[in-house]
Amino acid sequence: MKKMMKGFTLVEIMIVVAIIAILAAVAIPNFVKYRRNSQAAACCSNLKQIQAAVEQARLAGAGDGAVTMAQICGSTGYIKVTPTCPAAGSYTIPSNETDDPTCSKGTSIDASDKNAWHVLNKAN
Repeated sequence: MKKMMKGFTLVEIMIVVAIIAILAAVAIPNFVKYRRNSQAAACCSNLKQIQAAVEQARLAGAGDGAVTMAQICGSTGYIKVTPTCPAAGSYTIPSNETDDPTCSKGTSIDASDKNAWHVLNKAN
């Protein structure tokens, strides 16, 4: 009587590895794109929060127009925890009252990719 050999052949294992490689080739670029877009959305949300806090501080007369992050953040400020950019950018509050807060990542990202901008969009 012939013994039954148990296990997988080399061809079967190579087919499984090829299928996993194809799935990874499709999934990884999309994962990177969605991660970048979510970081940009979180950054824009932080910029809106900073803008609202700056407007509140200016209405309250804090700093006579020149508002700093130290004035609006902290236990006595309008924002309890200082917001940080999820893409490791830094936020800047302009001294001009008509300008919006900016992120340092807003100028370093490809301008053709509108979903990845770290720029405050007043239309939203």
